[in-house]
Amino acid sequence: MFDYTSRMFHVGHLVPDIHSAMAELGSGLGLTWTEVVTRDDQRVWTPEHGQRRVPLTFAYSTEGPQHVELIQGMPGTPWYSGDLENLHHAGVWADVPALTESLVAQGWTLLCSQVAPEEGYGSFSYVRSPSGFLLEPVAEANEERMNRWFAGGSLS
Repeated sequence: MFDYTSRMFHVGHLVPDIHSAMAELGSGLGLTWTEVVTRDDQRVWTPEHGQRRVPLTFAYSTEGPQHVELIQGMPGTPWYSGDLENLHHAGVWADVPALTESLVAQGWTLLCSQVAPEEGYGSFSYVRSPSGFLLEPVAEANEERMNRWFAGGSLS
């Protein structure tokens, strides 16, 4: 069985205004932030819409080992919070296909992934437990690049 707690590295928080959230949480919790990344073409696959590209804006706290991810998504995407802030998910470094398929076999629901399941899910997926817990397996291949970003480098 996968011990996700030993590989957990962030909690994702949906926000309607990323800059306001960064200021509020930065001041209140003493957090500093990575650069804000805006992607106009984030790949995402969902059972409802299939494969598509959507806009997405996000940043992470630089402090760790547990980081806070702020996500500002657009309506109609898995990352849209409306006008409310919303604790959304926990993220773990993992073998995305293996963990996703294991959880789905145990009754969890695949909400989305970077690419379609038949294409291997890509670098992330979101799977929800029957009781509502949302987990984001993130490809371990991204760990070194993201750790450089958390330390002040560029994500790209």
